Amino acid sequence: MILKNTSVTRNSFNNLILPFYNPYCFIPVKGRGSRIWDQEGKEYIDFSGGIAVTSLGHCHPVLNKVLNYQSKKLWHTSNIFTNEPALRLAKKLVTSSFASYVFFANSGAEANEAAFKLARYYSTKKYHLKKNNIISFYNSFHGRTLFTVSVGGQSKYSDFFGPNPLGIQHAEFNKIETVQKIINKDTCAIVLELIQGEGGIIPASKTFVQELRWLCDKYNVLLIFDEVQTGIGRTGKLFAYEHYGIKPDILTIAKSLGGGFPISAMLTTSEIKSLITPGIHGTTYGGNPLACAVAEATIDIINTKDVLSGVEKKLNRIIFELNIINKRFKLFTEIRGIGLLIGIVLEKKFVKKINDILHASFLEGVIFLAAGNNVIRMVPSLIINESDIIEGMNRFYCALEKTL
Repeated sequence: MILKNTSVTRNSFNNLILPFYNPYCFIPVKGRGSRIWDQEGKEYIDFSGGIAVTSLGHCHPVLNKVLNYQSKKLWHTSNIFTNEPALRLAKKLVTSSFASYVFFANSGAEANEAAFKLARYYSTKKYHLKKNNIISFYNSFHGRTLFTVSVGGQSKYSDFFGPNPLGIQHAEFNKIETVQKIINKDTCAIVLELIQGEGGIIPASKTFVQELRWLCDKYNVLLIFDEVQTGIGRTGKLFAYEHYGIKPDILTIAKSLGGGFPISAMLTTSEIKSLITPGIHGTTYGGNPLACAVAEATIDIINTKDVLSGVEKKLNRIIFELNIINKRFKLFTEIRGIGLLIGIVLEKKFVKKINDILHASFLEGVIFLAAGNNVIRMVPSLIINESDIIEGMNRFYCALEKTL
């Protein structure tokens, strides 16, 4: 049973919290697996995954156990010390990736901020002082700090916060000729999401990524993969770059890494580490023992054959159910993405109804997200069970019956 706390309601948000967000009309108070419950006790099936964060669902028993254990040992030390969970987690990330070294932070934006700063620092130190230009892509998203939102390719997130940092250029995603026109000796880094998330769940083509790697090698440019949304099992491999057969120079992860606990990381190579000295960057909470302990347990569970191979099986079941829905409603033109980062591209006649569709789904007890203005996004738990998939799709069907 859930007892409603009448002292705070959704309306309390309007009276107390700056409206940078516009939360849904209900307040979740409990979660278990792929289901959550609101103040009224209503149950929802969660295909949003906390925006690709709750990779093992809500309140996973192993993560609860690890968090409880670590909370009785050590919460925080700051960066004047290291700690055992951080070192164990770093070792697992290094042994499972291209990287040799790790930096821990608290959010995807902070990991990307560190990556962009490091790329400029390394390039100006190793080559020349003007080698500081960064190439990103239109419709990309890399965070909400002034630097990361400027690198991101959506001006709606950076308008009216200027003057923006200089030395940032944008090219067209999956169009290598637009990169060739602007890359030069002053370029220090190219950054891309292997699947543009906020931009509409658009995967980079293998040819495009291969050609980017070649250009980076030719011009001594660092290749940065933003895997904040795709990393730690989301695509059916621990890192999405494994699908492409191309290694980056720097990689960032967050979201799924902590399974719901705030943590992020930047991974890089021995070559780049060779120019780093203490004090050029830092963070108070990065490498926090609580966060690292939970993240270590998250990786131990996800980086297994059963979970990673299960991603494709769950995707196939979701696609099967969506195709049944599409036969009835002719709702979408395609399903795109990789693994459990799924984009349902709406037919033109339904684009203006996307918010109505999402709202109707909430009322039926199933939660989705939007990506761009014409895509419904699904980023469920990597271990969502089949019964939750089927029930969630049934609720989605009912929502569409009432809306379209």
